[in-house]
This record gives sequence, structure tokens and C-alpha cells, in this order.
Amino acid sequence: MKEEVNGLLNCVGVIGAGVFGSTIANLLAKNADSVLLYSRRQSFVDRVNSGDVGPYLKHPEKITATTDPTEMARKCTLIFPVLPSANFGEVLRSFTPHLKPAHILIHGTKGLDVKNSTESEILNTKITRKQVRTMSELICEESNVIRVGCLSGPNLAKEILDGQPTATVIASDYEEVVEIGQRALSSDQFFVFGSKDLVGAELAGALKNIIALGAGLLDGLEYGKNMQAMLITRGLREVIYFGKAMGSSSHAFLGTAGIGDLIATCTSDKSRNFQVGKRLARGETLEDILEDMQEVAEGIRTLKIARQLSKHYNIHVPITKMLYDVVFEGYNIRRAIHFLMRYPFAPDVDFL
Repeated sequence: MKEEVNGLLNCVGVIGAGVFGSTIANLLAKNADSVLLYSRRQSFVDRVNSGDVGPYLKHPEKITATTDPTEMARKCTLIFPVLPSANFGEVLRSFTPHLKPAHILIHGTKGLDVKNSTESEILNTKITRKQVRTMSELICEESNVIRVGCLSGPNLAKEILDGQPTATVIASDYEEVVEIGQRALSSDQFFVFGSKDLVGAELAGALKNIIALGAGLLDGLEYGKNMQAMLITRGLREVIYFGKAMGSSSHAFLGTAGIGDLIATCTSDKSRNFQVGKRLARGETLEDILEDMQEVAEGIRTLKIARQLSKHYNIHVPITKMLYDVVFEGYNIRRAIHFLMRYPFAPDVDFL
């Protein structure tokens, strides 16, 4: 295994050159001989390959870029797709003809895919579990890659770029994928736990973004830590309800990829989803906020999907419903919070 891992680290690929993709490329450059970064923007690729790596890439001597899926599939066996969920399938399909069962894909996307549905259809049609895919399920369905994993946990990219230490989780059905991912990413800055609950780690990473939107709303309204703590704990309950309904155990949500990520994204101004909620509470429109943001806030799309899934499973998730009504139906934020505070009591812990 050690020789196999060393061979895989000759050249490691990253699909997606956003802030988090660039952050992963930097981390990989500490252990890999070289890192190949894929972008569809030729101007970006040309700049990186000329040595102008911009504000996020830190290792120009090891990181090069390409627009060619064939090149990446040929040079790299270990590949990290780090893409917005809305574009994941489209980009993956450009790689599919070149991927082989020998490839290993460990994605870093904290979102969900809805099969054969447009964004407007997600809002207006019934969605079932058969239509909703995690990114690992999408990879396995649309390519011949077998060894798949995900990167999840409290990964605020700007803190990692600043050199601050953090922990993350690599989850996979295959122990070798976890071990390979750990050796590729681990450093004195980045501690990597392993998990066998792939679906649980993916759902935890996606669903916590919904609660982060709510935390931002509270912050924008200048509520204090008491309300923030209540939202996090009650929000965790709802995330676990979703996870169990979709085939995961509650334990997956009580570790680094679950409550760890939830706390980080619900308490930090560096969280994009937190920022969206905060700006909504201060009176900006969702359209203006999203147009102004350079990176995708996955919680908006996940909220649409989760609301439809809650109807499908008939599960009790009042925070998710309240946030949906505020974000997409224009419901008054303070009235929504008042409604939650007066909602009939439920057991504090009923998910273990």
C-alpha cells in the first residue's frame, strides 16, 4: 500500500479552481510531487502556467493548470473534484470518457444533485430520494470509477489559506481510499480523520449549510449567543432527521463532519452561507446577494431540495420550513423566529 500511495502522489489532480479547490491544491502540494489543477477558463490556466498564481495558490513550483480532461485523467490517478453541486454533473461528464476503474475520486463538494431537474423544477415539483444524489452517487452512476470518497468537515477555506490548523474527514466505503486521502492531505496544519459512513459525511456537509443560513439571519438581526446555540442544537436535530430518512445513521452527524462543521459554519463570518443569511436579515435581496458573491453558497440550493424531501418523507423540520419561507416566499424574518419560539415543544434529544 505504501508504494501504491507514493505512486499516486506523483501527480494529483484537482477539478475546480475556486477558492476551496485552490486550497486543496495547496494542501496536496505539501505531499505530492506535482498538482494539476483543472479549470475551464483558458485565461486562468495561462496565468497559472506562466507563474502568476494569484492570491490563493501558494506553490507555483508544484502547481500547474489545464483545461484538458484527457490530460488530467492520463497524468493523475488520484483526483479531487471540488465543484459547485449545480455544475458537478456537467463537468464530470466531460471527464467520464477518460476515467477508468483504476482512478480514485475524492470530492469536496458540500451539496446535492437532483437527477434530470432544472433549478426551477426543484422548487416546483415533487422530489423523491431516487432523484436526489450525493456527489459520490453521481460519480458512481455516471462514470466507471469504483473507488470514491468525500472530503467533509469544518473546512473554512480562508482560515486554511491563512495557515490556521484544522481537522477534516475523508469518508469512503473503501478503507484504502481513506488511507490514500489521508496521506495525500495530512500535514501539521491539516489533520485528517477517516470514516466509513460516506453518505452520512456527504449529507452532513450539505445539510449543515441550511442551518448556517439561519445562523446568519440571527446575526444580522443582532440576536445573541443564546439564540445561536438553540439554532445549532435544534438544527442538528433536523439534519439528523434528514440523514436517517436518507439512509445514514445518527452517529455520522455527531463528529467532525457533522457537528464540527455545523459549529464552524454557523459561527463564522468566513462562511458564505452565514454571510447570505446575515445580508438577507439586513434587507438585501437574495438575487443581489448571489450576484455579488464570487463563490457559490450551497445552502440556497440545498434548502430547496431539503424542503421538497421533507414533504416526501413527512418529517418534522420546522427550522428548514421557516428558512424556506423566509428565503423563497418572502416571509417576515422576525415573525418566523417568533413562530419558532412558540412552536409546540418536542423532546430535546430524540435521535439517538
